Amino acid sequence: MKKLIRHLVLRWVYRHVDHALYVGTNNKHYFQVHGLKEEQLHFAPHAVDNQRFADPDPAYCEEAKALRQRLGIRDEDLLVLFAGKLEPKKDPFFLMELCSRINSGNLKFLLVGNGMLEKDLKEAAAGNERILFMDFQNQRGMPVIYRVGDLLILPSQGPGETWGLAVNEAMACNRPVMVSQKAGCAIDLVKEGANGLVFAPGDTGKCSAFLMLLLRNKAGLARMGRSSFELIQSYSFEHIVSAVESLMAKL
Repeated sequence: MKKLIRHLVLRWVYRHVDHALYVGTNNKHYFQVHGLKEEQLHFAPHAVDNQRFADPDPAYCEEAKALRQRLGIRDEDLLVLFAGKLEPKKDPFFLMELCSRINSGNLKFLLVGNGMLEKDLKEAAAGNERILFMDFQNQRGMPVIYRVGDLLILPSQGPGETWGLAVNEAMACNRPVMVSQKAGCAIDLVKEGANGLVFAPGDTGKCSAFLMLLLRNKAGLARMGRSSFELIQSYSFEHIVSAVESLMAKL
């Protein structure tokens, strides 16, 4: 009953809207469900400052290489990065499950962030040298952090993972991405076979197979990283400005 009432109220609200900017496929569908038509909808992508995360000179890469060495990560290791709040909706315990499923000393996991699950996660990982932790990092340092990892994982189980801007940031840093279907960005930013993997929440089988493939052939990381960088160029501040200007010109 509450959902029905909410739906009816929102349809009434959106009857008074002439135009709407949507940030991605799921957002567009939301507007359409509540009564807006195709001609009323205009794409203005959810974006970060891609240029800030790009590496015009090798500075970020050099810093990341030094940090990997301090963390004890070898060149032959595959490091899976989680960056975000350690909270239930993001399901950081999924990394523990992957670690236990794949028995390879060359596969390691780095969780960057703090949150309500931090104590439990560290207790679960106690004595496991393949699982590493770092505290929350200032945004100024994130271009280096994303390059410390070989790829980013966002295993969210929801609810409420409306997008996942960490994926944008990692892609702007030339990193492949593994993203749960519950993250709003998955349908738009991840092209399987090109720049990463989309998986159902909790699907350790599909993720394990993907990581095992990369362990056998790390050369695929560079190719997928380039694809990530190319794909994210369409999700930029410049494209948002262009969309707004285009809409204003029609009014």
